[in-house]
Amino acid sequence: MKILIAPDSFKGSLSSKEVCSAIKKGINRVSKYNFDIIEVPIADGGEGTVESFIIAVGGKIVDVNVTGPLGHTVKAYYGILNDGTAIIEMAAAAGLYLVPNELRNPLKTTTYGVGELIKSALDHGCRKFIIGIGGSATNDGGAGMAQALGVKLIDKNGNEINFGGEHLNKVEKIDLSGIDRRIYESEFIVASDVNNPLCGVNGASYIFGPQKGATTEMIKILDDNLIHYAEVIKNAIGKDLSKIPGAGAAGGLGFGLMAFLNATIKPGIEVIIEVARLEDKVKDCDIVMTGEGNTDYQTAFGKAPSGIVKLAHKYNKPVIILSGGLGFNYKKLYDIGTTALFSIVDKPMTLEEAMENAYELIADRSEDLIRTLLALK
Repeated sequence: MKILIAPDSFKGSLSSKEVCSAIKKGINRVSKYNFDIIEVPIADGGEGTVESFIIAVGGKIVDVNVTGPLGHTVKAYYGILNDGTAIIEMAAAAGLYLVPNELRNPLKTTTYGVGELIKSALDHGCRKFIIGIGGSATNDGGAGMAQALGVKLIDKNGNEINFGGEHLNKVEKIDLSGIDRRIYESEFIVASDVNNPLCGVNGASYIFGPQKGATTEMIKILDDNLIHYAEVIKNAIGKDLSKIPGAGAAGGLGFGLMAFLNATIKPGIEVIIEVARLEDKVKDCDIVMTGEGNTDYQTAFGKAPSGIVKLAHKYNKPVIILSGGLGFNYKKLYDIGTTALFSIVDKPMTLEEAMENAYELIADRSEDLIRTLLALK
């Protein structure tokens, strides 16, 4: 039996690589059978994206010090695949996890370090980039990223604006003369599972600002500033990109990457399916197992496991979703081709207990599932 294991991370508990390991451990407990197990950790653009690509197709990790979301130096990293493609997680340089709870304030945070990661990869000869933009602490429309790559955002006095979303309303002119010219030799693909526009009630500030520490008053300021910023950029480049789905991802970094790097935004799971050649792996397997920390009706709308389900369904392969919890209206996943969904929880327990014991719970449920499947064959 050939089994493809392709889960997302169980956020706050296990990386997608660790989830793969736990599922494999459970399957291999059924030792009297020989299993051909293929592990492909997946990610949708957030934390774990670099690791997922490196495991799937091979490459190396590059460590680099960059400017963090609060303006201090942080240790970050990116990946270079064997074919020279750079894999960047914006969260490594500007992620919410880098900001203590008491200091979370998207008026202040910057994506400057993301631009420094891109510059470092350019220095290493990379000319194709895949940039995952989940898990951000920022709401600066990619302004910091652009500044790190030589774009000047000028105020009425001829000075460059400071870091943070609070200063975007001061931008009067965009000077592209100093931009790193290697950008024009490069291809940029943005991996994101967010379809929000840049501004408005469904935009970056209103939808994602609160989780980054924004108060109601801050949200209004941030949104107004992004509206002004987008208008100045539209006049500079001759295009209005603010309403494109995904422009609001990562506090508007999606917008900034499109505006300054001519990037294309794609669903993160589509990118990893293509790069990891997952379609070939699905065609050649007997069973597909995927999962995530919590599955509910929203999973069907573009989250990583839904992409795996649709691909498996295309080739009539049974696909099982194994998740930490099954939430509201999770049965919607049956409508897109899921064979079965299971929670790893085996008795009443707190969320903290489930997260602490997730590895063994996943292994146990995986063993149970395989024993059941073999009994039915």
